[in-house]
Amino acid sequence: MKTALITHADCLGHVTPTGHPERVARLEHILHALEPLDLNRVTAPLAADDDILRIHPASYLSDIRDARPAEGFTQIDGDTFMSPGSVDAAFRAAGAVVRAVDMVMGGEAPNAFCAVRPPGHHAETSTAMGFCLFGNAALAAKHALDHHGLSRVAVVDFDVHHGNGTQDLLWDEPRALVITSQQMPLWPGTGRPDETGAHGNVLNLPLAPNTGGAEMRAAWRDQAFPRLRSFRPELIVISTGFDAHADDPLANLNWETEDFAWITSELCTIAREVCDGRIVSTLEGGYDLNALAAATRAHVQELMKAAQ
Repeated sequence: MKTALITHADCLGHVTPTGHPERVARLEHILHALEPLDLNRVTAPLAADDDILRIHPASYLSDIRDARPAEGFTQIDGDTFMSPGSVDAAFRAAGAVVRAVDMVMGGEAPNAFCAVRPPGHHAETSTAMGFCLFGNAALAAKHALDHHGLSRVAVVDFDVHHGNGTQDLLWDEPRALVITSQQMPLWPGTGRPDETGAHGNVLNLPLAPNTGGAEMRAAWRDQAFPRLRSFRPELIVISTGFDAHADDPLANLNWETEDFAWITSELCTIAREVCDGRIVSTLEGGYDLNALAAATRAHVQELMKAAQ
């Protein structure tokens, strides 16, 4: 079986104002970089309302639909915008992670990467923010737990910005372990070590500005990986942000492409040990187009190696 690549052209229809870092070109560069790879290419469905309602209230879903502009842009907060195509894109992104979980749990694919936008890990229960509308990674976890009857799912997030939305959505979910590393101090200001979840189910690994790959590897090797192995998840969901790259313009960590390959390889090793290799990965940040494309390709190639 092959690694599944799940995406949809609707995700290119989420348009942001000129100069905005979360732009259509991000996904275009990723898809171009992945084009030569031998992947199981899958069309992302639209998520059902019931899927979204696993993590967001009906009032929030209505608010997002009502905010769709007929033309131009709706500004949700200081840096989150919607265009006429944004709602469909967000439903495709959510539908992609649901399809990915179904494929991996159903034995149709050993692992999957969702090349989608808008990203999701900053969307809180009733608040769109940080370029994000729906909490895709949290949705993947909740779908696996509730629909597939799993007892333990882990969400790991190595985006340079803290996944405050995922933490909020899974804070009171004892069946989910959330492990994140992020630059601190940095927007959104959450992700302190003392934020441990209602059930001790959150592990935050703040990294100082200018932290490089060696320090990152030590933090994950010494703290995150033992916790993950101890939890023994039945599925690992990866919030895959590439903005910790040294070339990224929005932050100040100094990871290189090989660091993203390393962390992916290590997570694949743990997944083989505890959950038959089951991984669902979904795109978050990464705003230097060349670094984003190279790191995404390295990430997916490690998933492909693990699928063999």
